[in-house]
Amino acid sequence: MTSPFVRRQRLATELRTLREQRGITADELSKAIFRSRTTISKLENARCRPDVGDVSNILNALGIPREQIREIIEIALDANARGWWDSYGDAMGARQRMYANIESGAATIHEYNQTALPGLLQCLEYNWALIELDKLDGSKLNYVPEKSVEARQRRQENVFRPGGPTVEVVIDEFVLKRLAVPPSIMAAQLRHMVQLVTREPRFTVLVLPLDARVPATRLPASAYTIYSFPDPQDPRLVVAETSNCLVHTTLSAVAGYERLHDRLRQAALPALESLSLLTDAADRLSEQAGP
Repeated sequence: MTSPFVRRQRLATELRTLREQRGITADELSKAIFRSRTTISKLENARCRPDVGDVSNILNALGIPREQIREIIEIALDANARGWWDSYGDAMGARQRMYANIESGAATIHEYNQTALPGLLQCLEYNWALIELDKLDGSKLNYVPEKSVEARQRRQENVFRPGGPTVEVVIDEFVLKRLAVPPSIMAAQLRHMVQLVTREPRFTVLVLPLDARVPATRLPASAYTIYSFPDPQDPRLVVAETSNCLVHTTLSAVAGYERLHDRLRQAALPALESLSLLTDAADRLSEQAGP
């Protein structure tokens, strides 16, 4: 399916651009369609599921040609669609729900992780171990553990499906050195990743060594994921793993992350060497864990 999240971004850009091209302010437009200024702002910033009636009224008020109206209404219908993740509500966690939405229509997923292993490649044992860490943190969980685990499995099924996206993950070796979970669970997780990547040619895992020299760039300030989509009109976007999950959609911001990812890829170990390193790390952790 097409990602409703991505279509909301595209719709927001279309509506804002059309309004600005005609020299109409958001206040003037809101009065023309008898809706609040906040409604216009939410639509133009992709902060809500669009009301197709509001979109139609906006396009008519702006004097958009009928053929173009039909095209934009199609985008609005996609943006208004619901996916399997909506049935979970906040039980799966708002952040994971956003990722599931974006992944649903992705063509490529390029990811960098510096403190944890990628959610799309996590085994159940590792996933539950991370949940136990959240519980030990002492703060109230903002998700339901059982629903979160179930939703993660559904995300993986979507990405692993035939014709699903191509995935490339760069993992900082730091994640393998400083353990947050028991050695036996980390060993199982590393073997799980190696097995997945070995049997699925669309997946690549690269390890960025601790002593890697990344050419001509600063190191990334956080983990991030870059997405592209089959329709070239849908915006490429980046989700940066800050405390609030920043979503970047401007061409310049996305291009900056793409250049950064290219440099990290160059500095990382080749695919086969990366898998060998992961396997060796799993063997060492199994020895530490004992029988």
